[in-house]
Amino acid sequence: MTLIPTSAVSDSADYATLQLELRGLLHDERDWLANLANTAALLRLRLPQLNWVGFYLWRGGELVLGPFQGKPACIRIRRGKGVCGSAAARRETLVVADVHEFPGHIACDPASASEMVIPLQRAGRQFGVLDLDAPVKARFDLTDREGLEALVKILLQGADWPSDIGESIID
Repeated sequence: MTLIPTSAVSDSADYATLQLELRGLLHDERDWLANLANTAALLRLRLPQLNWVGFYLWRGGELVLGPFQGKPACIRIRRGKGVCGSAAARRETLVVADVHEFPGHIACDPASASEMVIPLQRAGRQFGVLDLDAPVKARFDLTDREGLEALVKILLQGADWPSDIGESIID
């Protein structure tokens, strides 16, 4: 396993280092649940100004809370509801500078002010979403989006996903 530096991620070079760290955590481990848990912990440790980071997974037609770091969270989210359900329905990353201005925002933690949600998609399936919340407005920028989307690709390639997680996204 790669040792984790103590400095926070702040630019694209830092995200390149974080990619190496994630690859180290996932090396020789294909268990999807263990890899989600370690990814959430790594992101919470290394990304500054976050109050929650975790995963919601498709189960039975709704997003269900998965591994996370932070305060207890909402357990179930329907497609198209809140930032998570909207990102999943649109099949694209959503970056929300002020969650209080997002129509239908689900306030699991009233301290959250901004949010980024990245769908977990591969080979015609969407497994769920990665959700990051911050207690400051406009916390996430293009560098964060590109860096986190690259990390999600590493995670998706580094795990064997069970058939009961996810939904088809082939139209």
